[in-house]
Order: sequence, then C-alpha cells, then structure tokens
Amino acid sequence: MQQGGQLNIGDAAKASGVSAKMIRHYESIGLIGEAKRTESGYRVYSEEDVRVLQFVHRARALGFSLEQIGKLLSLWQDQGRASADVRALARAHIEELNRKIAEMEAMRRTLETLAASCHGDARSHCPILDDLAAH
Repeated sequence: MQQGGQLNIGDAAKASGVSAKMIRHYESIGLIGEAKRTESGYRVYSEEDVRVLQFVHRARALGFSLEQIGKLLSLWQDQGRASADVRALARAHIEELNRKIAEMEAMRRTLETLAASCHGDARSHCPILDDLAAH
C-alpha cells in the first residue's frame, strides 16, 4: 500500500478482483485511464480507480464485451446520461446471450445424439469421429 490512499497495482488488483496483468491490458487498450505514476515510475491507483476496476470486473462477469464495457463506463461516468441508453445496452446483451444459449443448447443436443450412438467399447468405429470428419 502506498501512502496517501494510493494503492500499488497488486493491492488494486486484490481490491478490485482484476489481475494486475488485466489492469495493464485495460490501460493499454484505453478501456480505463492510465494510472498515475510515482516518481520512480510505479503505477498507483486511487479508490476511484479501484471502483472503475470493480465496475469492469462485474461487467466482465456478466459477459459484456470490452466494447460494451467501454460504452457502459462512459454512461456510468456521464451524470447527464439517459437510463434508456443503459437499458438498451443491457437488452442488446441479453439478446446476444439468448442467441449464444440457443447455439450451445443445439451443440449439446447434437453431442448427446452422437454420444448415444457411440458404442463406447473396444470397437474402432465411432459415429462421433465420423460426424466430425464429415463436416
């Protein structure tokens, strides 16, 4: 821990749930602002920086893309935002999740059918491999 309420990158990572590596990555791509630096060049983070990192961590946990998180951060930091804009982003993400869920359910059904058709014994013939090779 640094003095003056400033955290080093390790402490900021622990406090936010975002790894130090990802903090550096988010800075490098411009998702979050660059950290302030000490005279010796070490990154230091304020409580507000940690709140931003926690926001990013939670948004990632909900499956938002980095682009979506950038938009959400902008909206979060804009006191003049319309909640309708935030809701529209969330609804679009829900639609994307529903699409992915449907795709995964279809994959599961296909794999269940293939697994059920495989004898699972010492024979070399395997419908699973045959199906994979056919596509």
